[in-house]
Amino acid sequence: MLAVDVNDVARRFGSVQALDGVDLAVEEGEFFGLLGPNGAGKTTTVSMIAGLTTPDKGDVLVEGARLSGDTDPKKRRIGLVPQDLALYEELSARANLRFFGALYSLSGGALDKAIGNAVDLVGLSDRVNDRVATYSGGMKRRLNLAAGLLHDPDVLLLDEPTVGVDPQSRNAIFDNLETLKARGKALIYTTHYMEEVERLADRIVVMDHGRVIAEDTLEGLQSRVAVVGGGKATLESVFLTLTGRSLRD
Repeated sequence: MLAVDVNDVARRFGSVQALDGVDLAVEEGEFFGLLGPNGAGKTTTVSMIAGLTTPDKGDVLVEGARLSGDTDPKKRRIGLVPQDLALYEELSARANLRFFGALYSLSGGALDKAIGNAVDLVGLSDRVNDRVATYSGGMKRRLNLAAGLLHDPDVLLLDEPTVGVDPQSRNAIFDNLETLKARGKALIYTTHYMEEVERLADRIVVMDHGRVIAEDTLEGLQSRVAVVGGGKATLESVFLTLTGRSLRD
């Protein structure tokens, strides 16, 4: 069964056509890279899979079923790690995670176990009782990831989860994500860092102007761009060939 199946989805915000006939299919245990310039529709796509935005047309299926409103139990199978940090700085990491766990109806021993598992995975067990205000940027990103994992989702949506972090924290996050993939989780990952997708993704989609303009493995995308003297094109050169070199604000 597909973990996520997006069929001919369209969404307009006022005069802006954010998505226009998007099709995506993500397998269980697959790392799916979602690339595109600013305004391409990546975040809208992630929001729609998470059930935060409703399509004007088309279907979004999670494990074979449509999401039907905020109380749909299927939403519990989805974890969202947003680009913006959703943390309370004056609370401890544990208090933050207890708050987010309660949103998924976790409590008591089940919540304590979920918190322990999440902070173990992201390497924050020794700092879980410290205030988030004392954390580095990389630690906050790792705690943000832990918050999205508390309810053990089958589908994890990650919207630029490594913005502004140091190389050590980025590598720690990559190791966490590869562990989750090995456990059979489906991961949908948006980023502007091409080397992250080159390292992690099984398949890559490139979006522009609300549409999917390419979908393939890294090797398949590289084969579309000729390189002087032979060899493989970088993903960045493929991306620029597909989406153009003009600045996007």
